[in-house]
Amino acid sequence: MIKVLFVCLGNICRSPMAEAFFRDLVKREGLEDQFIIDSGGMGSWHTGKPPHEGTRNILKERNISYQGMKARQVSLEDFDQFDYIVAMDDHNINDLKSLKDAPEGVEIMKLMEVVENSSEENVPDPYYTGDFNQTAMLVDQGCKALLEKIKKEKQLVKSRM
Repeated sequence: MIKVLFVCLGNICRSPMAEAFFRDLVKREGLEDQFIIDSGGMGSWHTGKPPHEGTRNILKERNISYQGMKARQVSLEDFDQFDYIVAMDDHNINDLKSLKDAPEGVEIMKLMEVVENSSEENVPDPYYTGDFNQTAMLVDQGCKALLEKIKKEKQLVKSRM
């Protein structure tokens, strides 16, 4: 099982959007039985809340489910449970690294690192910018590139036709 955790500040905008986008991509590729996908936030203030209305609207427009998604805080155990911990920006990366060093075999990265020739290094937080469409465009690019990276590294093939 390949375990992917998306991380942002509060786990209501960017990381649940990335979780839902990635889950949808994996399902369309017929690989859902090979992945565990989750998201978490560095802060605890939104714990238990559903994704932000702006994120929900983007997901509804694309007919991507967010059913059952609730914000949670990243825990130390996540470092031992996930293979890929994918942060949305430099602050998230720095916060993750201040919590714990990545165990052997765990890759901590920013989502936009996997996008070739990206003009953006970070996924801006729409909670502050208000631009959920820009965030969705970057998250979409990042999730597609991340899935391609993982497919190559793990030599994945579809489980069904």
